[in-house]
Amino acid sequence: MARMTLAVHAQQYSIHSFSPDSSIAPEIFQQEMFFIAKTKDEISVVVPKELVLDSLEEESDWGCLEVIGPLGFSMTGILSSVSGALADADISIFAISTFDTDYILVKNDKLPLAITTLKKKNFIISEY
Repeated sequence: MARMTLAVHAQQYSIHSFSPDSSIAPEIFQQEMFFIAKTKDEISVVVPKELVLDSLEEESDWGCLEVIGPLGFSMTGILSSVSGALADADISIFAISTFDTDYILVKNDKLPLAITTLKKKNFIISEY
């Protein structure tokens, strides 16, 4: 696999959990970047940390590493290589994929270690 570049976002994020019948707060859609996932059991929302939401649970202080894409659907092992390297360093992740790329969220207190770990594994790390 060729060397991958990951960009570190300056923005910090929070991950929220809602019941599956909750309505989506309109201010979420005003954010520059947000993610919403719905299953029969829950709605998960990732938004900038500054946005206060009335959720069932919240996990704050997440940093974001973006795999610079776009990535073709024929490319394999991208998320696995990043998550595997971080798992070897005991760094927990929250992964999000879009049509074009992957985003790996790590707790802010682990972000410096994540960056060091990925650089040692030959990833290129840049600022977003």
